Amino acid sequence: MSGIDGSWDARFAGAAETFGRALDEGDGGASAAVFVDGRPVLDVWGGYRDAEGSAAWERDTIVNVWSTTKTMVAVCALLLADRGELDLDAAVAEYWPEFAAAGKSGVRVRHLLGHTAGLPTWDVPLTAADLHDWRGVTDALAAQAPAWPPGEAAGYHSITFGFLVGEVISRVSGRSVGRFFAEEIAAPLGADFHIGLAPEHDHRVATLLPDPAGDRPEDFFVGVRDANTPAWRRAEIPAINGHGNARSVALVQSLLACGGTVNGTRLLAPATCERVFEEQFRGTDRVLGQPIRWGLGYRLENRTCSWGGWGGSLVFVDADARMSMAYTMNRVRWADGYARALDVLFAAYDGVLS
Repeated sequence: MSGIDGSWDARFAGAAETFGRALDEGDGGASAAVFVDGRPVLDVWGGYRDAEGSAAWERDTIVNVWSTTKTMVAVCALLLADRGELDLDAAVAEYWPEFAAAGKSGVRVRHLLGHTAGLPTWDVPLTAADLHDWRGVTDALAAQAPAWPPGEAAGYHSITFGFLVGEVISRVSGRSVGRFFAEEIAAPLGADFHIGLAPEHDHRVATLLPDPAGDRPEDFFVGVRDANTPAWRRAEIPAINGHGNARSVALVQSLLACGGTVNGTRLLAPATCERVFEEQFRGTDRVLGQPIRWGLGYRLENRTCSWGGWGGSLVFVDADARMSMAYTMNRVRWADGYARALDVLFAAYDGVLS
């Protein structure tokens, strides 16, 4: 097993070994974490944070986690709902009047969170640089007609999710989604996760390494090269440009595993956490082309909710086991990237059940 750093409870030694074996393949660097009852029982990292293999992945290394960021945005929406400031069943136009254009007056906030709003992408071609212009991309979404009757089908809103839910959060709170997350969630929990990264953190960021098979799937207009830039880090692209490590991801998402209270900090009521499991769609997703159950911001499987990021990052929450697990890495793999995280997850369950 590769030399890995960190700590773990004895019953999670198997998960640590599994994590180390993946690093033995020389596949960049990574971190993994498991929290039970809001306490870290596995917190490990290893490998390298640069392309040359000369800079070790350290405890405070952070990395772009792609779509795992969506789960952080979902928690922001849940927090506003918990405070009675956001009605998840209300029309989006109640908070964002311009959004009612082009037949979208019936789109509900829950449709945005459940990928059923009919706005999985933009009607006009965009570049990665266009995503740095918040007003431009949100105005375009507000003017656009839905691709299907809202609520009647699902299609993964891979990038639009963050702008749609994020604009609602901004309209309700008076703050950008990145600032709201930083002040209301990351700060109270002490979580090292960022949506829009300040320059003083650049030295800690792991360089994303492209899949040897290619930089990105053909149907995506953003990729590794785009994300390895200061401009990308400064922008708030809240579906796909959050920066953190496994510890910070698992810590925030342990809110859902622990009924909204972690280490004495209460952010959500238990009933609000349960809303994640309100099924918004069951069937074949039009974009992903596969069967799925969408809840409010998460994929559902029984009493678990989860989602992952392009190339292999993952967050997984088991409400019954009061467990959250996360994996982050810098080597993206489009075809089999999640295998690394899932191997650690399955090994972690051996510890949970022992």
